[in-house]
Amino acid sequence: MAHTQTSYFHRGGLEPLLGATIPEHFADVVERFPDHEAVVSIHQNRRLSYAQLALAIDILARGLVGVGFNKGDRIAVWSTNNIEWLLLQMATARIGAILVNINPAYRSRELAYALQRSEVQGLFVIPSFRTSDYISMLVELIPELKDGMPGQWKSRAFPALRHLIVYNPAAADRTERPQAGFLTWQEVLTAANQVTGDKLQAMTALLDRDDPINIQYTSGTTGFPKAVVLTHHNILNNAYFSAQAMYFKETDRLVVPVPFYHCFGMVLGNLLCLS
Repeated sequence: MAHTQTSYFHRGGLEPLLGATIPEHFADVVERFPDHEAVVSIHQNRRLSYAQLALAIDILARGLVGVGFNKGDRIAVWSTNNIEWLLLQMATARIGAILVNINPAYRSRELAYALQRSEVQGLFVIPSFRTSDYISMLVELIPELKDGMPGQWKSRAFPALRHLIVYNPAAADRTERPQAGFLTWQEVLTAANQVTGDKLQAMTALLDRDDPINIQYTSGTTGFPKAVVLTHHNILNNAYFSAQAMYFKETDRLVVPVPFYHCFGMVLGNLLCLS
C-alpha cells in the first residue's frame, strides 16, 4: 500500500525559538513583573511575588553550591507538589545541575532503579505522604544513614549518592532530622552564606541552552521506566509556545492539580507560567 503523506513536515515559523537558558529568561520575566504574584500554594498557605520567588530561588541555589553541588550534578526530588519542588526546579537550573524527577508513588525497588540509572548525587525528599513512608524506604535501601554523619556516609548500593536532604512542606525551615545521615532543608539554606551572589552569577553565565537540565522517567508500561534527558532549550520553548498557543497573559492564573514530577505539571504548569 502506497503512503501519500510524509511522516515529517518542516517549515520556518513566524516566531523564532527562544535562545536563552531558563535562568536568563526567568530574570527577564522578574524584571518586567517583580510585584506580580508568581505562585500560590493553597495547602501550604503561601504566596510569593516574582521578586520574592527569585530571591528564594537564589538562596536555595547558593545553598546547593554551598553543600557541594555543581553544574552537571544530578539532584533528584521525591515529593508531592509544593513550593519547595518549584524552588528546586528553578534553583537546579540556576546552577546547571540536572533535576531528576522521581514519581512520589514509587516504592523502594523503583526508587533504587531511578537513583542507580541516573547516578544521582543528591536527593531531596519529604518524610511521608499517605501510606508512603519515604524515610523508612530510604533507610532500608541505605542503612548507612543510621550511623553516618551528613556528607560523610558512603552507600554501597548507590556509590554516586552524597547527600539526602529532607524537608517538611508544612514547615520546611523547621524540619527535624529523621536519621543521623540526613541534611535538613534549613541546613542547605544556611550553606548559602558560603557562596556569594557574584559566584552564583558567574556559574549561571557559563550555562548553555543545550546543557542537559532535567531527567524524566517514562511510565514503564512495557518494562522498567526509561530516562529521558531534556535541555533548557527543550523545556523552555515547550512551555513558552504552549503559553502562546493558549493566549496566556500576565494577568491569567493557572491551576496545576497534576503531579510536578512529569512534563504536564513541571513544564506545562510551572514553567509555562514562569515563562
